Amino acid sequence: MPPRYFKNDAPLARRDPRRQLEASLTRLVNDFPPASIRPGGGLFKGPISVAYTFLVLSQLYPDLQIEGHGLGTWSSAYLKQAQDNIQTYPGPEKGRCGVTDDIMALLAIGAASSKDVDMATNLCDYSAEVLDAETENEFLYGRAGYLYLLRLVKASFVDDPRTARLITDTQEDVIDAILDSPRPWKWRGKVYIGAIHGAMGIITQVVLTNPRRYAPMLEAELAVLLTYQYESGNFPSQVPPEKDRLVQLCHGAPGVLISLLSIREHFPNLKEKIEKAVAKGRACILERGLLTKEPCLCHGINGNALALEDEAFEHFLTYTTGHEMISMEKDGLLEKSSSPEGLFTGEAGRAWTWAVSDRGLERRVLGYNDL
Repeated sequence: MPPRYFKNDAPLARRDPRRQLEASLTRLVNDFPPASIRPGGGLFKGPISVAYTFLVLSQLYPDLQIEGHGLGTWSSAYLKQAQDNIQTYPGPEKGRCGVTDDIMALLAIGAASSKDVDMATNLCDYSAEVLDAETENEFLYGRAGYLYLLRLVKASFVDDPRTARLITDTQEDVIDAILDSPRPWKWRGKVYIGAIHGAMGIITQVVLTNPRRYAPMLEAELAVLLTYQYESGNFPSQVPPEKDRLVQLCHGAPGVLISLLSIREHFPNLKEKIEKAVAKGRACILERGLLTKEPCLCHGINGNALALEDEAFEHFLTYTTGHEMISMEKDGLLEKSSSPEGLFTGEAGRAWTWAVSDRGLERRVLGYNDL
């Protein structure tokens, strides 16, 4: 196995983000054309995750064409691959109804993009599975991920009070179930801390859904979470803490920091503690965040970059170009992704971070805290 990370000792550098965005999207459609991608994975990986990336980018770059087609056309092509295989999807069930579920992801994207009331209603109807006592609260498979899908849809129904009310009622039911759950929140019997499976992700999704109402209820919870930070600046994957080793979005400081940066304005009483945690966490990422795993959002350099400031953010992205990845592979330093096309797991996520750089967007994770 290659080392977990390599030294961050090169002079600060930067690449042209627009050029790299186009190169990334070109690789995406050529290396992973719609028909070649195995169905499954919702917004996390697979064809729906790629379609969602193209859909959002098409709104930022309405005139951009990749291999002769607009980004909206590519989005439709990847969605069609998912829809053509819809009979193979088991559908949401208790314990598996977060952002990885294809049926709910398709409903959310369809309702949001076409303002389809029936799709929005169908998505809300799946709250029965989400609210089941056997469904846990984390982001990837549980209630917190469902909250993201509901926010995605709700934004398209601001002019439809009846549908907006239905979505709001569903959000409140889900949040009530989360807040009524025994503490500490667990996933698969373990107490996780981070953004994808842990308390940080749950707090973030609840607060972004309705900050005025729920941030005060979660202030003490967040304050406790901040105390888990290692002296190194990293955060443990779970408690009781294990070895300080994972520095990535799903487990460790990057996911906690990216989450904190998107909700900190709603916790004025914790301002100093959050600022201290962010500063220590960034120092850790700068030291140990150039990962040898294939660059991606969930467990790679791209997710780590989004937790950093300006020049450091741009510098980290220089290690995610096609040329740099080829060099790392030749040197035996690249641990390849099992889903190299995906939004959280591969090329689609790399494209997103180049767009963040190019357009000067807030450093958020598409599919997690961009809404």
